[in-house]
Amino acid sequence: MRLAPLLTLLFLAGPVLAGLAGVVAPALGYFPAIGANDWGLGAFRALFDWPGISTAIRLSVTTGLAATAIALAVTVLILAAWSGTRTFRWIERALSPLLSVPHAAAAFGIAFLIAPSGWIVRAISPWLTGWTRPPDLLILQDPLGIAMVLGLVAKEVPFLLLMALAALPQCQPSRSLTVAQSMGYGRVTGWLKAVLPRLYPLIRLPVYAVLAYSMSVVDVAIILGPNTPPPLSVQVVRWMSQPDLTLRLTAAAGALLQTGLVVGALITWRLAEMALARAGRRWATGGARSNGDPALRVLAMALAALSAAAIFAGLAGLGLWSITSVWRFPQALPDALTLSHWARHGPMVLPTLADTVLIAASATLAALVLVIACLETEIRLRLRLEGRALWLLYLPLIIPQIAFLPGLQTLALNWGADMGRVAVTLVHLVFVLPYVMLSLADPYHGWDARQATVAAALGASPRRIFWRLRLSMLLAPALTAAAVGFAVSVGQYLPTLLIGGGRVQTLTTEAVALAAGGDRRVIGIYALAQTGVVVLGFAAAIGLPRLVWANRRGLRGAA
Repeated sequence: MRLAPLLTLLFLAGPVLAGLAGVVAPALGYFPAIGANDWGLGAFRALFDWPGISTAIRLSVTTGLAATAIALAVTVLILAAWSGTRTFRWIERALSPLLSVPHAAAAFGIAFLIAPSGWIVRAISPWLTGWTRPPDLLILQDPLGIAMVLGLVAKEVPFLLLMALAALPQCQPSRSLTVAQSMGYGRVTGWLKAVLPRLYPLIRLPVYAVLAYSMSVVDVAIILGPNTPPPLSVQVVRWMSQPDLTLRLTAAAGALLQTGLVVGALITWRLAEMALARAGRRWATGGARSNGDPALRVLAMALAALSAAAIFAGLAGLGLWSITSVWRFPQALPDALTLSHWARHGPMVLPTLADTVLIAASATLAALVLVIACLETEIRLRLRLEGRALWLLYLPLIIPQIAFLPGLQTLALNWGADMGRVAVTLVHLVFVLPYVMLSLADPYHGWDARQATVAAALGASPRRIFWRLRLSMLLAPALTAAAVGFAVSVGQYLPTLLIGGGRVQTLTTEAVALAAGGDRRVIGIYALAQTGVVVLGFAAAIGLPRLVWANRRGLRGAA
């Protein structure tokens, strides 16, 4: 068990560093597999000679920064206006369903809502516009990436809320807010002045992870983002997929450029944090009281409802399209429903579903074993993951996938590795591990150690305490962490595409591949299957502890 932290570190940092190393050589012209043996900057010259490079860079930077800033602002406003209230409990209950929807499925759902022939236009046309055919408006894949930003915000707000909820108890928000309100501050203003300065440092790394992800995401960009030219990460994937192997050099240069953009954006964000912190200190000590709390609370609730409605209504639209026979524009509902699409495509979905579940379950199980072993070692050695070790945990989330996965693929091919399910599972583990650790660390350290003291006094060994007491009582948090890890694995697109080499198909890769075809019925089937698998994982995490501990009232309540 003492080797678990070292092994976990190897799985977290090893592939990332190896992948980055595997990108540098091709970017500098050295790729013996295709006869490129001369070091040089030709790949970068080819990259900057590409006509769409400036637009691709702009899209990557602006969409990433905008999505992160908006998602963080909405999260902070929701917390300031409603945290600790009875209404906020409903928001907390909605987090698990919202988080269980994969990014690709949410993007498809939102696309089906806001498209010129989407559900929103169909719903308002008979009464407001009188349109008899879809309007000629560039809503999806717009050149500014607005649809992509909205899709990312809808998915990242629940994630940031979850991270903030995990960190809030360390800030004692109720006590701080009570003191602020006793001094005449409104709820929102008091929370922003007394709680946010202590909360933000605790969620800084998740915010950085959101920024890095939003700047380099591929599947959401393919579905909602512009494509002529696309963001840089999508173009790198296109170059990697071309039969002309010399484009791998340009792709490697693009991957390094994407890394540089993310690093530059993180530095810019950090500088903005410092500037806002100075301005915030002057504002906090200025004594100004705001009278706009009622309007801000209404706005916060409206934004929370809009974010949730976009995802849930999108899923409803996916479900409706998957059973639609005829749905003419501008009718708000289909003319006829049928299950024939499920009957026709169901047999083709099942093998892909089986591969998806096998890979996700294997990666999650391995991550859960490693995380529990690490946490148990921390308990026995009285350590806690913090500082530089926490940065290592976030390393696969902050370094863009497109920055190191092409290099990892190149190294694997050079070594003659089998690019099959095992390789894909191991790469998924790199991304599943951080989420499982983040989900389970606080419950594991928060377990009442007096239980172990009593058991030890009765003669139980540390091994027996671990297996019969700690794991039993932490069954519900462990299964919840496993459900989160399972959802992360199911949603992985780029690792499956690049490391699987097109030979490993999952529900996510198939759904994104169908985006080019535009058949909403088939897309709806795959997106719903993808979401359904994840929802079943969360349902099992909730239901299994209640079944296992049906005769233990305390444990059943904790579950």
